Formats: sequence, C-alpha cells, structure tokens
Amino acid sequence: MLNNLNIEDVLFLDIETVPQYPVFADVPEKFRELWEKKSTYFRNDEQTAADVYERAGIYAEFGRIVCISVGYVVQKKGERYYRVKSFYDDDERKLLADFNNMLDRFTAHPGKCLCAHNGQEFDYPYIARRTLINRLRLPAILNIAGMKPWDVKDKLMDTLQLWKFGDYKNYTSLSVLCAAFDIPTPKDDIDGSQVAGVYYGENDIDRIVRYCEKDTLAVANLLLRFRGEEIIPMDQMEIVP
Repeated sequence: MLNNLNIEDVLFLDIETVPQYPVFADVPEKFRELWEKKSTYFRNDEQTAADVYERAGIYAEFGRIVCISVGYVVQKKGERYYRVKSFYDDDERKLLADFNNMLDRFTAHPGKCLCAHNGQEFDYPYIARRTLINRLRLPAILNIAGMKPWDVKDKLMDTLQLWKFGDYKNYTSLSVLCAAFDIPTPKDDIDGSQVAGVYYGENDIDRIVRYCEKDTLAVANLLLRFRGEEIIPMDQMEIVP
C-alpha cells in the first residue's frame, strides 16, 4: 500500500488539546463529580482529582481542541516542499467548523486520505467527538461509525499502526521514531504535556501552533522514511495563512 500511495494525496494532521477549564476549581460541579469518578482509574491514593486535572485534555468529554494543523507535500521544480495550514481559535466550535469544511473539500477528490501518528486512537476520534459535542456535522471521512476496519484504514492512515506490524503490545512515540529514523526535530519545541500551561498560563497560542505544525512535518517525514524516501527539510516547510 505504501509504495502505491501518491504522497501528494495525503493530508498530514496533528491536534493540540487542553482541559476545558484552566484549573479544577473552575469546573462546573457536575463535571467535577464526573472527573472525580473518571480519574479514580489512574490517580493514586495520595492524589486528588484536582491533582490530575491537567490530564483532562486527553479526554474529549473533559477537554477541547485549541489547534489543528494539516500539511501536504507538493512538487516544485523537481523538489519536494511541505505546505502547512493551522486552524486555531478560542472558540472551538468555529475552529472545528472551519477545519471540517476544509476537510470535506480536500477529501471530495478520489484517493485522498489522512495520516496522523496514533490518529486512530486519538486525533481522529477526538475531532469527531468534539464535532458532535459542538453540534456540528461530521466531515464525511470521519463519519465511520459501523464501518469495517479494513474499509477505514486506507482513508485514515496511522504511522503508529504502520510501525506496529500487527503488534498490539507497545506504544511508540513520534519522537522515538524520529530519532530511530534520523529525522531532525527542532530543539525549541514544547512538550505535549506543556500545551495547557502555555495556553492558559502564557496565553501563547502562536507557540502551540508552531509546535503543532512541526509535528505534522515529522509525521510526513516518517511516512517518507517508511517508503525508503528522502525527508523534507524544515526550511522547505511553507506556512499557508
């Protein structure tokens, strides 16, 4: 499948999420009680629900999306470049409406697909769930309820699943695979666990956007490495307004 794939038909994707509220004290009472129950599965006896509230961002019921970046490969004068565009807004509903409209336009053409790292377990379902919570229509490519896995995998590619080769035991991070495949990553990136602090504490969405955009290029380069091809340098990434 990989060798037959037209790399220019792939839209590489990454999302950044945060808890819905800056601190646990701001959470409405109903959701505080629900988080108390949810967090019992992963907090220890010495921790309270408030102590682990920073983890709320990874759950679509308790978090929200602050940035979605997408990128694609283009050919110019016989050389590959990478174009990336980001959707970000404090109004998540507007962010998702704009992104989903773009996604429907892109995937309306035959052969188009998405690719993300751990997309099947995180990015794709998170976008779909937040779309429904915001009372928006699902984009066609994410409207997969009831579909067979083999009908989905060619539309919603996942570099983590490709790397597993059928192994279900281990999670391998994007950063580990970039190191293994000698894919350069910028040293100024924030860590995913810092996104909520940067968003709520520093109010620096631009920093989050740049981090998200660079992750999409890393995913694109990882897929190129899987195909035995040369990667696209960071200085050949073009940001689309």
